[in-house]
Amino acid sequence: MMYSYGSGVVWALGVVPFSHVNIVKFNVEDGEIVQQVRVSTPWLQSLTGACGVVDEAVLVCPDPSSRSLQTLALETEWELRQIPLQSLDLEFAGGFQPRVLPTQPNPVDPSRAQFFLQLSPSHYALLQYHHGVLSLLKTFPQAALVSFATTGEKTVAAVVTCRSEMKPSGSEDGSLGSFAEKPSAQDSLTCFNQTYTINLYLVETGRRLLDTTITFSLEQNGTRPERLFVQVFLKKDDSVGYRALVQTEDHLLLFLQQLAGKVVLWGREESLAEVVCLEMVDLPLTGAQAELEGEFGKKAAIQDGLLGMFLKRLSSQLILLQAWTSHLWKMFYDARKPRSQIKNEINIDTLARDEFNLQKMMVMVTASGKLFGIESSSGTILWKQYLPNVKPDSSFKLMVQRTTAHFPHPPQCTLLVKDKETGMSSLYVFNPIFGKWSQVVPPLLKRPILQSLLLPIMDQDYAKVLLLIDDEYKVTAFPATRNVLRQLHELAPSIFFYLVDAEQGRLCGYRLRKDLSTELSWELTIPAEVQRIVKVKGKRSSEHVHSQGRVMGDRSVLYKSLNPNLLAVVTESTDVHHERTFIGIFLVDGVTGRIIHSSVQRKAKGPVHIVHSENWVVYQYWNSKARRNEFTALELYEGTEQYNATAFSSLDRPQLPQVLQQSYIFPSSISAMEATITERGITSRHLLSE
Repeated sequence: MMYSYGSGVVWALGVVPFSHVNIVKFNVEDGEIVQQVRVSTPWLQSLTGACGVVDEAVLVCPDPSSRSLQTLALETEWELRQIPLQSLDLEFAGGFQPRVLPTQPNPVDPSRAQFFLQLSPSHYALLQYHHGVLSLLKTFPQAALVSFATTGEKTVAAVVTCRSEMKPSGSEDGSLGSFAEKPSAQDSLTCFNQTYTINLYLVETGRRLLDTTITFSLEQNGTRPERLFVQVFLKKDDSVGYRALVQTEDHLLLFLQQLAGKVVLWGREESLAEVVCLEMVDLPLTGAQAELEGEFGKKAAIQDGLLGMFLKRLSSQLILLQAWTSHLWKMFYDARKPRSQIKNEINIDTLARDEFNLQKMMVMVTASGKLFGIESSSGTILWKQYLPNVKPDSSFKLMVQRTTAHFPHPPQCTLLVKDKETGMSSLYVFNPIFGKWSQVVPPLLKRPILQSLLLPIMDQDYAKVLLLIDDEYKVTAFPATRNVLRQLHELAPSIFFYLVDAEQGRLCGYRLRKDLSTELSWELTIPAEVQRIVKVKGKRSSEHVHSQGRVMGDRSVLYKSLNPNLLAVVTESTDVHHERTFIGIFLVDGVTGRIIHSSVQRKAKGPVHIVHSENWVVYQYWNSKARRNEFTALELYEGTEQYNATAFSSLDRPQLPQVLQQSYIFPSSISAMEATITERGITSRHLLSE
């Protein structure tokens, strides 16, 4: 902690947890150490956030063990002075680490004598410490956030409270929206209707300023205000006005200002800056499209007969004529509107698939645990969902179990969330078009999940089967119906998966038995003291390859080596010296563990971005010798003759493919890289980099 107020000296404070605080006083002009003091603080773990400097260089720290405040004048004192809080009728909450929130409006002036003391997650007290006397100005027993702001000579305190009635979150009908700092706190409160108010108070007296109340509501249940920034200003009548910026747990920024009795409000979804998962989902068919699709079905031909199909053809053409007329009228009507107004008319009720199925629903998952449904043509956010129990640095995996092609069954997405600290995982199932949670109950995961597989087999409701492998190598299927278990029993010998242990440098391949147990089939060990595994990249299971070969100059065909089980393993040297760094890549068959190809880029280091598609691998790295960004392309070919053109098997592949390698210079750094994908794989693929 550093503190200075224009007196020509700077105090640097450091703490040895549960021992003492070292205070060093420096001269600003020459950096000379003027004074060094060691103060015993056996209860203190951290200075930042817990303690603060108030008034004229007075250090204030809460002491929960003695239920008091410990003060130390940095200029004159060398021992802490204890001030009990019982005289002010204040009490620390059990199990909560209290905090001191001071304010220093001007760096050349001392801190204000007034400060906030946080007694519990929702209990704040506005205190004043001046000339060794501690006094209580006002207490806020039900506050979500507090903040100081200064304009001219006036300093005010902004307090965010819940507008509606509050009650403990442990009640029977407790709704979402608790704004407690810690979920485990005993006195955590819940705000109904997600409606909050901001009020200003004079710090000298604790008196509330009139006509300074701003009310705002949060859309998402479960999210809470996290930080508050206030800018105050003086109006013409010398009254105080202010603007407020509220940051919520789901990384939403809300700007609030009261003008002419109305609240100016706008919001920014800053969580979209950290998108970790994305899936493109087809939009549902319109009524006319569904009617046309059903006309040519096999079941319709058997059930309706010739006359019935002819009548259905006439009715479907009438429906198409009506839809075409309505579409023409809408085109002429929208041509007279501004483009911004047309964009705002897009909503969930008007969503429908276009003629070429180019419009998609982009389902995104952000690092803050927020889900978005965004319409691709306009970028309109159609729905949002927030997962309040997701901790920071959690890992996510989004999978589409059922698309919109299986009407009347709704589309279904499953989100796998893994906690970084505990390793425990949880499943969330939702409708990607409407953003509503599904009625399907996912299995409760009692063990950490190491790998997840989305299999091509389906249950009776056309939902793909999700296999989850835990740390005991046991398999959980979702959904786990009798039909699914029967299919798994039949296809078990052909189901393989891999696990990566980056710390030990191990890459292991497993196969599934008929009793849904696992068996180790191969193991690849990379010396962890020399290099570490950075990334393991497989191919997309949904990609299609249209062109099977490459035509050469002599009109011969060089056939692509299309191994769907191929894994690209990227390693990086543990030695950080620029002369000895290297990037290695191994192409490994995921079924047999056979190393198809390996190469090393000398004097190179990460970060490495890799794309694996069709018969090629592209990876980008930093060349430490030439000091530039480069990327290398590997292409795999079988040769001028195909070994087996009808079916591919990793177990029957006697010859290694031919590998063509070429490196290129890239003019700038890359933060993300991916290949384009189309419906049938006919269009040439392009690399998109950022």
